[in-house]
Amino acid sequence: MNPHPIPSNPTSAVQDVVLITGISGSGKSVVMHALEDAGFFCVDNLPPELLRAFIETATTRTQQRAEQRIAVAVDVRSAGSLPMLINLLNELAQEGVVVRTLFLDASTDALVRRFSESRRPHPLSALPIAPSTEAPTPAAPDQLALVDAINLERAMLAGLRSQSTVIDTTKLRPAQLRQWVRDLLQVPHSQLTLVFESFAFKKGVPLDADFVFDVRVLPNPYYVRELRPQNGRDAEVAAYLQSQPEAQEMVEHITQFIQHWLSRFEQDQRSYLTVAIGCTGGQHRSVYVSEQLAQHFSTLRPTLVRHREIE
Repeated sequence: MNPHPIPSNPTSAVQDVVLITGISGSGKSVVMHALEDAGFFCVDNLPPELLRAFIETATTRTQQRAEQRIAVAVDVRSAGSLPMLINLLNELAQEGVVVRTLFLDASTDALVRRFSESRRPHPLSALPIAPSTEAPTPAAPDQLALVDAINLERAMLAGLRSQSTVIDTTKLRPAQLRQWVRDLLQVPHSQLTLVFESFAFKKGVPLDADFVFDVRVLPNPYYVRELRPQNGRDAEVAAYLQSQPEAQEMVEHITQFIQHWLSRFEQDQRSYLTVAIGCTGGQHRSVYVSEQLAQHFSTLRPTLVRHREIE
């Protein structure tokens, strides 16, 4: 039992508590700057053992002033305290303080490219490699290669990732990432939010997808000259696909699948369920299907729609 619990009904004072974490190089700085611009009080690289005290302080301040939203960034540099952090998040939830955890991730290739471009070392790259028992001990231990450091970081943060809302930043520009985070945090946290995301298979499947549906079997508007420069949100493309029985059948089947399992995901205490819809170029069919699904479910649940390749 915590000897100093946070006062009851803390959300009346602290409007939102967001924990930003994830793989190094995945965009945490971009997100923190976006939240700061949105009015959050942001603290970067806060030691996890200080999180409770920080929230208590913020609660006291906001009871005396206006409501405040706070964001805290934690990364692998606090790896030794991460098990304690997961337990702390569970304790805070039991006390009525819901901390929204966003985990930023990206493909290994994208991370290697970003570190190469920025010329910054990975936080774990300075860790020495254990010497082999079959080889002579070197005078100075080698450092971890970048890919090995990334893989080690994934393993160290796996527990925290499993409890978080994951955002795949592999193909996102900074402006897209800022907008996606703002959209996520505008939705009430009290119920499950559906996220429909269109993408191009040729550019990779989103890492944050809970379900992936392939709509490449549908007739492709790309091969209609007048429709090629448009996308699935344009009326002409939508009319073309609405006239195709296969497209309507695909939308109906995906809708039925989600409706059937939606209550189970709510019982699983999920905050977000991301449904990724992919086609070849991410311009026409996947965009159209995502829009149709979002339109249907928006009357039932909080719903967000993203178009990775056209936004």
